Amino acid sequence: MRILAVLLAAGGGTRFQGSHHKLDAMLPSGRTVYAQSLANLLDSGFSSPTDGNEPVVAVVHGSTERPVPAGVVSLRNPRWADGQATSVGLALDLAAARGVDAVLIGLADQPFITPAAWHAIAAAPPEWPIVVATYAGRRGPHPVRLHRSVWPSVPTIGDDGARSVLRQHAALVHEVPCDGSAADIDTLEDLERWTNS
Repeated sequence: MRILAVLLAAGGGTRFQGSHHKLDAMLPSGRTVYAQSLANLLDSGFSSPTDGNEPVVAVVHGSTERPVPAGVVSLRNPRWADGQATSVGLALDLAAARGVDAVLIGLADQPFITPAAWHAIAAAPPEWPIVVATYAGRRGPHPVRLHRSVWPSVPTIGDDGARSVLRQHAALVHEVPCDGSAADIDTLEDLERWTNS
């Protein structure tokens, strides 16, 4: 199965009341939220196209410079303000052009999704159309793997992203227990909670 791994990093982060964008906030690891999320994805085995994988794609804000290491494709979303679905749509367009079988999607504001969790969702049986992570018995819902057969169900606008696909095709969803956490950094309080824990 050929998989395109995608990290969504184009949101406005308007709920974060810090002096900078939430993805640029520093974690105890010494990395920013964005850098930690990307590192976890790369450490899962999607390290570079030279390893036989498709390149990792980071969908970024249309006017924001975010560094990407070699082997990672930076895909700018000029319509980021129209919602997360527009970023997913850009990724699906690229995936279709590359002829891959599935996309593996995660969010850049979820830096506690471990490399093992990314790998577990990617490595799930290829016949499963939709694969989603669970943490301590609760659905993530990221990372999520979507087979190309369900891509037409992905919304093209709004913030629903893959969630609506999981609802529409509940019978096709397979859950995989993962370690780590799908907690996201949305507010300054979220950051402080994880920094002080």
